[in-house]
Amino acid sequence: MLLKYAVKDFLDDREYKNVSPFTLSGYRRTLNEFHRFCVDQEIVGVTDVTPAIMKQYFIFCQKERGNNPVTLNHKLINLRAFFHYLQKEVELFTENNNPIRKISKFKTDVRIEVFTDEHIKLMLGYFRRLKYRDKSFYSYRDATIIVTLLGTGARLGELINIRWADVDFKNSTISLFGKKRMAIAIPTAAKLERELAEYKVYIQQRFSDLPEYVFVDSRGRKLTDNAIKNMFKRLKEVMNFRDVRLSSHTFRHTFAHRCLMNGMDVFTLQRLLRHSDMTMTQRYLALWGSALKEQNDKYNPLNSVNL
Repeated sequence: MLLKYAVKDFLDDREYKNVSPFTLSGYRRTLNEFHRFCVDQEIVGVTDVTPAIMKQYFIFCQKERGNNPVTLNHKLINLRAFFHYLQKEVELFTENNNPIRKISKFKTDVRIEVFTDEHIKLMLGYFRRLKYRDKSFYSYRDATIIVTLLGTGARLGELINIRWADVDFKNSTISLFGKKRMAIAIPTAAKLERELAEYKVYIQQRFSDLPEYVFVDSRGRKLTDNAIKNMFKRLKEVMNFRDVRLSSHTFRHTFAHRCLMNGMDVFTLQRLLRHSDMTMTQRYLALWGSALKEQNDKYNPLNSVNL
């Protein structure tokens, strides 16, 4: 079977099984890159892929693509899913000759970066000045994205999927769609609620009809994950932070860090972060640890920030 057809089969199967668009996009990026690498090595048949080729691919990702261990592990997860599918569903491999089986997870640093108060004040101050000086759509939207990430600990995929129908101002909750496509309602801090309410008024005035999604482009279309990443690239150039990575996931780490440092219990944090098990939450606890609505109101990181 040609590798390109195996990739298409797998992607069709994932789409049929209704994996999230964010997850499907990750599979597609990894497998398209892997396919191009194999073609460059004159490998076109999927059964011609060997453990040695797999190792060469990851060396290529490290040296040529500059991938860090976290990115390498994401690619490894995607490729494991692909080759597991070819083994179990298509029966092209057995447990013994599956080329991915001996590839171990890459070691990552234990340190998890978080934003300080100074980082947060600089970012919010920058967007606040843009909002009142330029009054541009991008200023309002990007400022609200920052506040939403800080106030909810949302993943990138969860953020771009928030609809206005998911924001319940009456009950002070936002429904986020997690990795398993399940909606989980989490409480919203009062400051975040005010920011979203103001932003909604602005959006209603800008567009003739309120867009379905909260965070959209200038034409009212849902933002992609790449659009958010590009926003952070632009912000990184302005902020020039040397000591922390400017990304959506750093906001998630910051949310967890502030909650734990202020005394939130690990079970409440697990629910707020939508972790399916305690593994990652306990990792946070090992690094920083010393009714849901009440605890969120008390410990939310937006409480100490002037918006």
